[in-house]
Amino acid sequence: MELQQALKKTLVFILSGGQGERLYPLTKDRSKPSVHFAGTYRIIDFSLSNCLNSDLSRIIVLTQYKSLSLDRHIKTAWNLYFRESGNFIDVVPPQQRYDENWYLGTADAIFQNIYIIEHEKPHYTVILSGDHIYKMDYRKMLKYHIEKDADMTIAACEMPIDEARRFGVLVTDSSLKVIGFEEKPQNPKPVPGKGDVAFVSMGIYIFTTEKLVRYVSDDHKLDSSKDFGKDIIPRIFATERVFAYDYVHNEGERAYWRDIGTIASYYEAHKDIISITPILNLYDKEWPIRTYMEQWPPAKFIHNEEGRRGIAINSLIANGAIISGGYVEESVISPGVKVNSYSEVKGSIIMHGSTVGRYAKIKNAIIDKDNHIPEHMLIGYDLEEDKKRFTVSPEGIVVIPKGYLQ
Repeated sequence: MELQQALKKTLVFILSGGQGERLYPLTKDRSKPSVHFAGTYRIIDFSLSNCLNSDLSRIIVLTQYKSLSLDRHIKTAWNLYFRESGNFIDVVPPQQRYDENWYLGTADAIFQNIYIIEHEKPHYTVILSGDHIYKMDYRKMLKYHIEKDADMTIAACEMPIDEARRFGVLVTDSSLKVIGFEEKPQNPKPVPGKGDVAFVSMGIYIFTTEKLVRYVSDDHKLDSSKDFGKDIIPRIFATERVFAYDYVHNEGERAYWRDIGTIASYYEAHKDIISITPILNLYDKEWPIRTYMEQWPPAKFIHNEEGRRGIAINSLIANGAIISGGYVEESVISPGVKVNSYSEVKGSIIMHGSTVGRYAKIKNAIIDKDNHIPEHMLIGYDLEEDKKRFTVSPEGIVVIPKGYLQ
């Protein structure tokens, strides 16, 4: 089958129902895919932009926990992109067609929506996660899947052994056929000849649809965790043609992938976009990341007196932000944020509508929406004191929930 024809016969599921407990308190009032990122985006915008840029335009977003903000974002930001003839993006919560359960796992989420597959009749099915920050041309992976005559293809990348424990680890032969798999092993098997890295699953799958339906249906009958990593992959690679797709080798310079599973990974991903030569380039016109942007005026920098200059260095400042005599360094400032005179913001993420009072000093912090930091307040300078009031990650990142300081 030619690639253009295959793209038209492909259905995409984006799994967006996770609770995001390790990202709390950013997920206190929203699902993980709808958490804001880089000032103007939400995390799910990356998977959706990859789909649009890859000519995949039949999209099902599976939601579950605290989905209101995600539902609204899809309607306002993405409906126009996908609502051309024959194309769609639909948000689907648990339908309880087979029992009264919510989605019990990633595989169960697909099983509960087999009726969509039966209706759309795709030859190939792409399964993505809505909580990863990355760029990827899915056309290349689909072409690879077809050339390998694969039943399942798993996007994979090399990762340091210490980090690989959080992921499914693949073992492949010289043709990249999967011959072994362990989900979150304590002692990941290293890549042959590279003792310090393992080959990990990125949670991005392409199935020949017939095999997907068979394996999730069989899994539904078993006493299992209903999960692709724990249940489906260990069964399917033993009997079917399952291949790993080397993400970095195929994507080249564009290759960047981060699973936003923790406060630390969320924070580090922001550092990746504000470096002088960013690892994650948001200014790539050949691979745009799209979203819905409110109509804000341009960012504004005011005051130019000794000790009271509106300055931002190595930072991302969104439209609608006002740096009013404050100092911002290596930070991300979202729309509607005001940084007042004599204040300092260093290595921090300040979200929509928050204000930083005069003489306040903030470092290594994530301030969620609609917070008003009082004058002279110190955040990030005394972690023991911060722990009494806020959330502090094991890495020392201070997190203030949405609307906590009024």
